[in-house]
Amino acid sequence: MSHWTENWELVVGLEVHAQLLTESKAYSNDPNAYGDHPNTNVSVVSLGMPGVLPVPNTKVIDHAIRLGLACGCTIAPRMHYARKNYFYPDLPKGYQITQDTTPICTGGQIMVPVEGGEKRIGITRIHMEEDAGKSIHDVDPFNTLVDLNRAGVPLVEIVSEPDIRTSQEAYDYLVEVRRLVRYLDICDGNMEEGSLRCDANISVRRKGTTAFGTRTEVKNLNSFKNVQRAIEFEAQRQSEVLESGGTISMETRTFDAAKGTTMSLRSKEMAHDYRYFPEPDIQPLTVSDAKKEAIRKAMPPLPRELYARYIGVLGLSPYDAGILTDNKETALYYEELLKYTGNAKAAANWVMGDVRSWIN
Repeated sequence: MSHWTENWELVVGLEVHAQLLTESKAYSNDPNAYGDHPNTNVSVVSLGMPGVLPVPNTKVIDHAIRLGLACGCTIAPRMHYARKNYFYPDLPKGYQITQDTTPICTGGQIMVPVEGGEKRIGITRIHMEEDAGKSIHDVDPFNTLVDLNRAGVPLVEIVSEPDIRTSQEAYDYLVEVRRLVRYLDICDGNMEEGSLRCDANISVRRKGTTAFGTRTEVKNLNSFKNVQRAIEFEAQRQSEVLESGGTISMETRTFDAAKGTTMSLRSKEMAHDYRYFPEPDIQPLTVSDAKKEAIRKAMPPLPRELYARYIGVLGLSPYDAGILTDNKETALYYEELLKYTGNAKAAANWVMGDVRSWIN
């Protein structure tokens, strides 16, 4: 990177959408499956027919609570769904069922590795919502085709605080989010299939100042590396505009992976009026302490806890602990192995050497 880092500080917040692993959709019993023939996993509910009623999928609520507990969030004891009204070409009913003023999880954090320790990235909120269908532009030369299999697929949106200060921190945060949702068995974390998607809110401010600069939102980033590249490009672009006396306009941009640049999609000068109001077709939800406790008891060991124990108690190196906790299957296998031996280091070497090479 060039001169921008000398005078300017980067401020980034990420919004991550994770598609949840459930048998059926968020508010109907249509199958939640990827890669099926277009418009086969649909019903009168997904198609937004008049008079149909949504029914919340309780598994979605459980998954959201599981994620909230893992991130140290406060779980709302009482909440309601909201309607977000918007013209979605691929969401037939013309609104999205989401949460507005009462998200299921607030507060909490995700820890990312930094030189000499860890850094806390705060979480603003995690809320439940549904996905829209898919508009396909490259099959028919004259028309946009719409596949509604994805309409109504359950999502959680994880909104971070603007605590991220480098593109590397953004990358590490996403790695941590993906590892967490995979450990919790709530999302497969597959960015290629779109089951994990990220939008980045990016601004710069003069070093030493506390007020935030004007931010741009970069949409539809489909790999961790592209999130990093988009942040670096925007930091460079925004600081150059400000250095030359210009101003940054609040807008939504898209990232061109081939060129490594961002382009303006639409101006965000006017805040969208989504006309949120409480969803009249779904009763408010309550989450009891007993429900939270039951979910907490059923949770697997989490990667950070295992990592800390492997270094602190078992005396493994940070490198070894990192490899063993990188995916849940390896960690659980190693945990099982420790029941048969007191030699943690030899067991780690065996798992990372013989066992992994055999699997490969």
